[in-house]
Amino acid sequence: MSGTAPVLEVEGLTKSYGGVHAVRGVSFSVAQGEIVALIGPNGAGKTTCFNMLNGQIPPDAGRVRLLGEDTTDCPPRVVWRRGVGRTFQITATFSTMTVRENIQVALASHASRTFNLWRSMPDFARRDADALLGLVDMAGYADRPCGELAYGDLKRLELAVALANNPRLLLMDEPTAGMAPKERVALMRLVARIARERTIGVLFTEHDMDVVFEHAERVLVLNRGQLIAEGTPASVRRDPQVRAIYLGEGLLYEGGQHEGANG
Repeated sequence: MSGTAPVLEVEGLTKSYGGVHAVRGVSFSVAQGEIVALIGPNGAGKTTCFNMLNGQIPPDAGRVRLLGEDTTDCPPRVVWRRGVGRTFQITATFSTMTVRENIQVALASHASRTFNLWRSMPDFARRDADALLGLVDMAGYADRPCGELAYGDLKRLELAVALANNPRLLLMDEPTAGMAPKERVALMRLVARIARERTIGVLFTEHDMDVVFEHAERVLVLNRGQLIAEGTPASVRRDPQVRAIYLGEGLLYEGGQHEGANG
């Protein structure tokens, strides 16, 4: 993605809690259409970093820019309206509503619509909602209650909801957590396809190194709040400092093979 304008620029991002440095001077960028993985052991600062990018917590220092515009002090609703979608490790949907209605709620929020939800929802943005369902291969699920969906289908629905504001950047916090291996591969291939088609920058955290090394174009490695490595999956895999951090966790082997991660 060299030569492509960045959708996200992070400069010197820092956050401390008491005497604990959760994130220390982290700087990186994500280009339009680029898929970047943010990895590190538990407690490395990944979620804290995500929460600062999304406006959920303010940084102690540093700046965040989205498409060149400073969003450092913006609350989540403003960051969302400026083109950032986010998925979470634990899915959050309205279980008693249908699949289509969940997306309609997100579309209504994006359009700043206020109305009686139950009276107006059946007709609001129905075509747009169905288009998003088709995008994530769920066209046949529109009228099903979310409470009946399998976990992998809920993850795809969450992705569709995150796309409702037509994001330029997608933040995904452990998108494949709790999924079976085949479901993980299918979901990330879907994300990669959509990112390419819509030129969406993707930043995701992940413990499954199969997912990271297959789908990320670039990998960022955090440890104790600091960015210690950055580069292609191959270069990060060979990095001595990264290997030392993951030593004994079964994450990295010579030749690029690995076992499951617990970090």
